[in-house]
Amino acid sequence: MNGGHFRQCARFISVGFLNTIVALFVIYAAKWFIHLGDVAANVIGYAVGLSMSFVLNSSWTFAYRGPLSPALAKFLLVALAAYGMNLLTVMVAIHNIGLNDYIAQILGIPPYTLTSYLASKYLVFRAKSRPEHARRWKPGMPD
Repeated sequence: MNGGHFRQCARFISVGFLNTIVALFVIYAAKWFIHLGDVAANVIGYAVGLSMSFVLNSSWTFAYRGPLSPALAKFLLVALAAYGMNLLTVMVAIHNIGLNDYIAQILGIPPYTLTSYLASKYLVFRAKSRPEHARRWKPGMPD
C-alpha cells in the first residue's frame, strides 16, 4: 500500500470512527430516551452518520472533484446496500443468535464499513482516469 492509499484508508477509518460514535450515540439515545425499536433507532442513527460520511469522505478522504449529484446518487445506493448488510447482521444477531440488542448494533458495523469503503473507493468517488496522451499538457493547450 503506497502512501496515498494508506492516507486515504486512514482518513476513511477516521471518518468511519467518528460516524460510528455519533451513529451509536444517536441509536442508543433513540432507544433509551424515546423508546424506539431497533429498526427505527438504527435508521435514524445511520441517517445522521450517512450525512457526515458523504460530506467528509467526498471532500477529505477521497478529495472528489467530480459532479456531486451523480456521486450523491451512487453514494445513497451504496449506503442502502451497506445498510442492508448492517441490518441483516443486527437482526440475525438478535433473533437467531439471541445476542443483546445493544451488542448486536455494534456487530452490524463491520459489514457496513467494508461494503461502504470498497464501493465508495471504486464506484462513488472513483477518479476518472484519462489516457496517458490526454494528460500531457503543452503551452497553448487548454487546461
